[in-house]
Amino acid sequence: MRSLTSLSIKSKLIVMLLAVSSCSILVTAYLGYRSGQLNLTNRVFNQLTSVRASKAYQIESYFQNIRNHTQTLSEDPSVIAAIQEFTSAYNQLQNAEVQPTFDDKLTAYYRDEFLTRLTKVEEGSPILESYLPHAIASRYLQHHYIAANPNPVGKKDSLNNSQDNSEYSKIHARYHPIFRKIIQKFGYYDMFLIDPQGNIVYTVFKETDFATNLEKDAYKDSNLAKLYRMVRESKTRDYTKIVDFAPYSPSYGAPAAFIAAPIYNQSELIGVLAFQLPVNEINNVMTGNRNWERDGLGKTGETYLVGRDALMRSVSRFLVQDPQGYAKTLRSLGVSEAEIDRINQYQTSILQQYVRTEAVADALTGKQGTRIIKDYRNIPVLSSYAPLRIEGLDWVILSEMDLSEAYSPIYSFRYQILISATLLMLLVTLLAMALANLFVKPINQLISSTRKVAQGKLDAITPLQTEDEFGELANSINQIVQSLRIQSNLVEQKNRENEQLFLSIFPTSVAKRFQRGEKEIAEDVANVAVLFSDLSGFSKLSSSLSASESVAILNDLVTAFDEAADRYGLEKIKTIGDSYLAVCGLSIPYLDHEKRAIDVALEMLMIVRRFNHERGLQLNIQIGVNSGDIIAGIVGRNRFIYDVWGDTINVAAALKYACPPGGILVSHTVYRRLQDLYQFEPMTNMETNGKSKLNAWLLKSTLSPVEIGGS
Repeated sequence: MRSLTSLSIKSKLIVMLLAVSSCSILVTAYLGYRSGQLNLTNRVFNQLTSVRASKAYQIESYFQNIRNHTQTLSEDPSVIAAIQEFTSAYNQLQNAEVQPTFDDKLTAYYRDEFLTRLTKVEEGSPILESYLPHAIASRYLQHHYIAANPNPVGKKDSLNNSQDNSEYSKIHARYHPIFRKIIQKFGYYDMFLIDPQGNIVYTVFKETDFATNLEKDAYKDSNLAKLYRMVRESKTRDYTKIVDFAPYSPSYGAPAAFIAAPIYNQSELIGVLAFQLPVNEINNVMTGNRNWERDGLGKTGETYLVGRDALMRSVSRFLVQDPQGYAKTLRSLGVSEAEIDRINQYQTSILQQYVRTEAVADALTGKQGTRIIKDYRNIPVLSSYAPLRIEGLDWVILSEMDLSEAYSPIYSFRYQILISATLLMLLVTLLAMALANLFVKPINQLISSTRKVAQGKLDAITPLQTEDEFGELANSINQIVQSLRIQSNLVEQKNRENEQLFLSIFPTSVAKRFQRGEKEIAEDVANVAVLFSDLSGFSKLSSSLSASESVAILNDLVTAFDEAADRYGLEKIKTIGDSYLAVCGLSIPYLDHEKRAIDVALEMLMIVRRFNHERGLQLNIQIGVNSGDIIAGIVGRNRFIYDVWGDTINVAAALKYACPPGGILVSHTVYRRLQDLYQFEPMTNMETNGKSKLNAWLLKSTLSPVEIGGS
């Protein structure tokens, strides 16, 4: 294989052009792709966070409304009267006659209807006797309102009066239509009235918890029973408690959450009002009534709730849209068929789907944020997460979208980039070959001519160690190059000195214009920030130092100020003794020129403080910052300077003089634009260097004179 030095200049030129062009194309393509990916990621994260925040507000407001409604109803006179009347009627039925046919019909209902349904969703075989009510009133009421109720399961609430001529049925016929309308209007699943002994003396839907005792009967370990005990033991009138979702046997094992409040008659606890919370209402909030795309979540986005146990508290979008596909995904993750059957049976992922993701772990510790993770389907998603603020419920909320959908535009963009880069590299190859032919032709002619000029002098300069055309050309022109090199270096040195001189006097844009021959340079500059500072204590310090020491200290300070100004894009205009004037937005406009000026002012305070600490000085500084329009231009003919003037400069100077030592005083314009970023305190109607009074604002985060002075 031929070495690189043995290649012709034409071949080398083609290789170099291809290498440079290829690298440029690849780097540009990568940077474009990476920038697009980051921008798209941020945009999707912002969208997910917005949806998450909106849903969090809705669900928190929903629970707060339920809490307020429950507490209000518990204090309603009609509810107070109802619990008293139902309790009294229930106690009367403890002496009622329960005919054998009642028990037979009730047993048949439990065996053929209730337990048959319950067996489908619970493991093992439920024992009939453990579910049957034992109290006389319980058996009597369940017979008339459940077993003998002609309405099917789920419609038992349609019966207003069982026509048994009991006092309870008369009361029931009076209150039941009202309470039924309440749960229909407010979307509750069921309503309960519970006496102080734990007897559920009334429900709307008449499930098997109706007329049972929460202290002794089958549901004493349910979350409703636990909630009842917490409310009863609270001994507080204004008390409302929510209990988290748990499987609830009377609802055939479906997830159920409850809210309850005590019912007081003056100072006496006479019962508990409870509502079974509607799962559908929570799902409607989280799914936007199944309009995920309208909420900006695309084809794969969803928002859902997760509890402390890492189980869902709202339904999965994928279960709603594609139950078969959802089940298939769960099987691929190793989920048992029993769990999948329960999900299919209840048609919900609440309390069935575990979500053990990094986002959930962070949210459960109180954090909120965004990150790319694998979700509960083991699919990469962009996730926005946060804890919820619902008293009594330790839940978190997540808003997620599949990475494949979020990045689909960037994947398309990547494909287009690859095609474009390939075509562009092919074009560059053809162009490089054509340019190499054009470039080498005059070089060959130049070699022939320069050989005659350099005959007899080749041993004075060491030739280049290459075998290509440039190696031969170097042997011919090295002598000319040597003499020109010295002159060229001198010229370049002078040019650099002149350019450096111009740059030290003028801003870069003005220096370039002046070098091009413009003499009359003056312009109106709109919307700039002006920083004007004055060192206090320097004159007193100078009287005790030599001139060289004073200048050295001032140079060090000004140099540090210049470095701070350069970092933030401020251009120093001039120094007048120990005063320093700089402008932001003069050559290069900035949207945040006021903030940049404030940041430089803060650094100047720290610089003075550091100088005081390191050198044992007692200097201080006053800084005024203003924003507005100025006039800038070159002043003078033979000895010229670049200067700025106008009311904006004058106000900045006035602010400097009015500023307390160690402070930063800003105009009303600067305050108005930066009041959300910094803290200011007003210093109104100040006399400013003999001028009229003006409103000014002192930056509160500045250092005190004692801190600046170092004492």
